Amino acid sequence: MTPLLFDRAEAFGRRLNWLNERICALLMATLVLVIWFEVVQRYVFHLGFTWGEEFSRYVMIWAALLAVPVGAYRREHIGLEFVLNRLPPSRRRLLRLVLDLIGLAFFLFLLSYGVGMAAGGRTQYATIFGMTMVVPFASVPVCGLLTSIQIVVTMFRDWAPQAREASR
Repeated sequence: MTPLLFDRAEAFGRRLNWLNERICALLMATLVLVIWFEVVQRYVFHLGFTWGEEFSRYVMIWAALLAVPVGAYRREHIGLEFVLNRLPPSRRRLLRLVLDLIGLAFFLFLLSYGVGMAAGGRTQYATIFGMTMVVPFASVPVCGLLTSIQIVVTMFRDWAPQAREASR
């Protein structure tokens, strides 16, 4: 493969990660505002709105699942660093490749399973909003897709010609 392909994959992964990080930050800001609103409306004004708890639950699920591809892109997810650091660079790269392939298989399964789960959400309804559960359930296949993409990008990064030269 040409270095241009590796560079394009890395540039795409970087842009995707940049956008994803901003969406996560926006979701977390929304979560904080909704929770504060819930506290104030309940204990200061005694208004009795009930939508905030359910809404914040769905926002938290989306934020948590969208943070997974960010961790995959930065290699900040749970890993075997203890074992990896004790291996020579050539073996370290091979073990990372094996772990990446296992992770990729898992997240592709999550994507496949999640599509069916989200489709099944058409007949389930949120208790307070009366909306279908398609949007909350869609977080699962979106997480699977984005994380799969970012794992492939990190694999390209690890196996790029310049990375191979640096590990020798």
